[in-house]
Amino acid sequence: MSEEVDREVEESGPDRRSIIKAAALIAVPVAGVGTVAACSANGSGSKTPSGPVSVTSSSVPVGGGYIDKTSKVVVTQPEAGVYKAFSAVCTHAGCTVAGIQNNRIVCPCHGSVFSAQDGSVIAGPAPSPLSAMTATVSGSNVEITGSAS
Repeated sequence: MSEEVDREVEESGPDRRSIIKAAALIAVPVAGVGTVAACSANGSGSKTPSGPVSVTSSSVPVGGGYIDKTSKVVVTQPEAGVYKAFSAVCTHAGCTVAGIQNNRIVCPCHGSVFSAQDGSVIAGPAPSPLSAMTATVSGSNVEITGSAS
């Protein structure tokens, strides 16, 4: 009778451990596709930013900035009354930068950090600075012109 029980176990199909291993082999590559997609043009947009864009100066704090996600432009105020503008598209993988704090522009995809003063790379993996655009104060607005290339 023990032979019959052993035979039933052998013929019953894959065990639980085999199923979990197979699921992991499928899930990991699928999850990786999602990570790669976050850096693609669909996820963040590698659209080339261009002006003109108008931002109220009150929306650009000193030491911080404002990101126009539609136009892919970031406007910073590294010191009181001084406004700078750059492409909001990270030079590493084309993601849109997501935050400006303490005069640092941060890309959420892989951690690149750029200077809010001149767009230079503070920390990689970005290989080059953010492209500069022209920021001009006009009344209570900051007008951004030019095309970041």
